Amino acid sequence: MVLERTFIAIKPDGVQRGLVGEIICRFESKGFTLVGLKLVQVSRELAEQHYGVHRERPFFSGLVEFIISAPLVAMVWEGDGVVASARKIIGATNPLTAEPGTIRGDFGVNIGRNLIHGSDAIETANSEIALWFLDEELVSWQPSLSGWIRE
Repeated sequence: MVLERTFIAIKPDGVQRGLVGEIICRFESKGFTLVGLKLVQVSRELAEQHYGVHRERPFFSGLVEFIISAPLVAMVWEGDGVVASARKIIGATNPLTAEPGTIRGDFGVNIGRNLIHGSDAIETANSEIALWFLDEELVSWQPSLSGWIRE
């Protein structure tokens, strides 16, 4: 199986609430490999590019204002089926309907402060990774535990 990569961002509310370590732990415990990580104070330009698909929606400006309001943690994770699996780890967009055991189900309270973003498809992941990371900021490596995680 070819390893996938996905883009995950711990939004400003997750950073401000001190959940960075807990969130990273969820992905590490699942067996995914962290290949990119940085703390970012997001520019308005980057925020507008990231949320470009929502540009014509009434909540667009609110999304942009929120994501530039404080630092976020941008990450790239690698693994078998990581895009779909990460979405399950994250939980439903609305924390009030997210399953217990998911990040949003365990820590989220409000849809406008739902802690985390994850790519929704392989194509989206590829474009988001390219938007947030330069190639030289990503590290290809194989953890020594890989043989215990994948056949």
